[in-house]
Amino acid sequence: MLSQEEGIKEIFENPKSVFSLLSPQEKDELINHSSVEFFRKNEFIYKEGDFPSAFMFLIDGKIKIFKEGVGGREQIIRMTKPMGYVGYRALIAEEIHNASAVTLEDSNVFVVKTEHFFNKLLRNPDFSLRLIQKLARELGFSNSRTVTLTQKHIRGRLAESLLLLKEKYGFENDGVSLKAYLSREDIANLSNMTTSNAIRTLSTFSSEKVIAIDGRKIKILDLHKLERISKLG
Repeated sequence: MLSQEEGIKEIFENPKSVFSLLSPQEKDELINHSSVEFFRKNEFIYKEGDFPSAFMFLIDGKIKIFKEGVGGREQIIRMTKPMGYVGYRALIAEEIHNASAVTLEDSNVFVVKTEHFFNKLLRNPDFSLRLIQKLARELGFSNSRTVTLTQKHIRGRLAESLLLLKEKYGFENDGVSLKAYLSREDIANLSNMTTSNAIRTLSTFSSEKVIAIDGRKIKILDLHKLERISKLG
């Protein structure tokens, strides 16, 4: 985990951070209207139905965004990685959150006061454009995922979810282990299937030597085959 000072430096200097687009004066003003908040693993950042209270930006850690469906079953909509925005759609739309956000591991979140976000940050055209581009990409992703989760077979859905985790978080230093340790239930909720189906399908992938499983650690042994399974659905 980064210290607060390291976290502030990271969001201002990392080119992937929207805050790197601000002028030195804007950065100085931002520090006076923001804070770094620490969230422990499995802690809610906000809940569905809450009114957004700030613009939030993930410094380090992992966050899942999910909706609760029929019978209390979760559907994971998105996963957030460092340098990613949290809950900004509802803030900009001036609506309540239509999903919940909870940490998958200990996380540091940069929190900007709402009034400063609207009165200052959005006046920077580069900052605003980056947010619009992010919203547009997420809309495209959501459209694609809607088709995937409703039309693909469970093998295709699970394969795509594993590839999504690879694209989002990457591999460990060994080059094959996913740098995301999700529970079987979370993998199921990401893939729109029951936990029992997720467990059986993971076991099948393992027997086919597509992946290897060690507790929550998943190694992708045959990336080409996994991509083929995902494509064929």
